[in-house]
Amino acid sequence: MVTHKGSCFCGAVELEVSGAPEVMGYCDCRSCRSWSAGPVNAFSLWKDDTVKIIKGHDHLGHFMKTPNSDRHYCTHCGGNLFTKHPQMGLTDVYAATIPTLDFQPAVHVNYSETVLPMKDGLPKLKDFPAEMGGSGEIVEE
Repeated sequence: MVTHKGSCFCGAVELEVSGAPEVMGYCDCRSCRSWSAGPVNAFSLWKDDTVKIIKGHDHLGHFMKTPNSDRHYCTHCGGNLFTKHPQMGLTDVYAATIPTLDFQPAVHVNYSETVLPMKDGLPKLKDFPAEMGGSGEIVEE
């Protein structure tokens, strides 16, 4: 089984993911933009049991603005690591956190909130896929 290791900005917290992500893509929502301090968040969604903290449990902090997203970061350097989505059983490990992952985005979610329109040919969902509680509506590039 393929494994990838990643860490926070300072290296105090290290994680490992196993197997393959369920999906990779971009989130354009205001919350992800604000949390990541960027115009878009590159995500990789993994089943919860495939994400393991291998170092630095004592430096792992979290912030839960809504019941849908429990965001984790390093309390030493403030580096963002991942977001648990408890209602989906998935963890979003930020693509930049896993340097050896071959990031191949398949979709944009929450594109109705974008501030950086991208003409990349990927499907642009207004919010989330219908199977994840969204409308499933595709919007134009």
